[in-house]
Amino acid sequence: MNAQENDFITRVAKEAPAGKLLRMYWQPIALVDELDVKRAVKAVRAFGQEYVLFKNDAGYGLLDRNCPHRGADLAFGRLEEGGLRCTFHGWMFDQQGGCVETPAEPAGSKLCSRVRQPSYPVVERSGIIFAYLGEGEPPALPPIDAFTADPAYTFAFKGLIECNWLQALEVGIDPCHASFLHRFFEDENPDDSFGKQFRDVSANSEIPITKVLREFEQPDIATQSTDFGFRIDTTRQLDAQTAHVRVTNLFFPNAFVIPMSPSVTITQWHLPVDDYNTYWFAIFTSYEEPMDKATMRAQRLELYSLPDYRSRRDRSNDYGFDADEQAASTYTGMGHDINVHDQWAVESQGRIQDRTKEHLGTSDKCIFAYRKLLIRSIKQAQAGERPIMTGLDLSEMDLPASIDVVVPKDGWQENWRVAEQDRKARAPWQLADA
Repeated sequence: MNAQENDFITRVAKEAPAGKLLRMYWQPIALVDELDVKRAVKAVRAFGQEYVLFKNDAGYGLLDRNCPHRGADLAFGRLEEGGLRCTFHGWMFDQQGGCVETPAEPAGSKLCSRVRQPSYPVVERSGIIFAYLGEGEPPALPPIDAFTADPAYTFAFKGLIECNWLQALEVGIDPCHASFLHRFFEDENPDDSFGKQFRDVSANSEIPITKVLREFEQPDIATQSTDFGFRIDTTRQLDAQTAHVRVTNLFFPNAFVIPMSPSVTITQWHLPVDDYNTYWFAIFTSYEEPMDKATMRAQRLELYSLPDYRSRRDRSNDYGFDADEQAASTYTGMGHDINVHDQWAVESQGRIQDRTKEHLGTSDKCIFAYRKLLIRSIKQAQAGERPIMTGLDLSEMDLPASIDVVVPKDGWQENWRVAEQDRKARAPWQLADA
């Protein structure tokens, strides 16, 4: 890959090819929690552009941040029943960007009718506010489990990563890295694994996932094209009769769906703040018990600080690296929170990874598959065609399935599906809808 090709798939400005493509999909822009405050107004930066998000009795609104009068910052506006009012001259805008008042103008002025602030559709799903920042009508939201589950069974959070969105996404679709980057030398009690990735046992077994990753570091990897992107089947043969199967998904264009434990999956998006910074947004979906949101939030706030959701472990303190820990406890020496491991891995590549210097191997087949799909989709968007998912009949959509399970080796392709379908069928929020 040369430098021009790397720019083609990483840059996200409005005129950039990848930026145009990503704007054709719903993107997460804030947590509902961030507007659950007395003054529900928040400045938002996405794709290198500035927006203001607000909520009043009429619902959510997302507008360009600078007032169309003389460019003052609407993020400091007055939130009122009729909309958001600029504090410079009192101009007010509703959720649709309509100018509803210009109080300093003479009586009978028609100025309001000639002014409109760019606005963008927003919807709330499972604790995240999604926006459509592209042109024309937005596509339908897919009926994935993270959106259709009862809200009591979901939890949403986010975190800032100081690098380009693409390398942040690619770590999540790389099945091999977990055997190294997230290797723990000792297994923990599964009873203490709530809310932690790779700490529980695999479904249908008593085998800790940490043990599987540690002792079977050369998995077989296969990708299968789907309506939503592609599915990744990662298998590790444990013995003559059984196999460990981990099923994950690339959810196009900038998300993945992965298992966290036998009863919880993670659906995670990577929002480009600009070319050099990314927010990951995640919805954790439970198939058994209502989500303990207070504990989930408290766990994550041990690492991330508000209001920007920045990691307390970063370049400035070497991600908490400890040589003694690396020798005795973890592969990285950076603690037991895998978010820190991933953050180090992708931030250490540079703010935008220089892919002209990389050397990909057979174990990187998911990276190959995604980049091919991304390049093809960008070119389709440039040609005015509909890329993957944007024109799909969602009533017949092949939805992402995700599980971490031990099954008989013979027929594992069908065996993991049976386990996943059975778990979903038993979900309380599924039974309530039946």
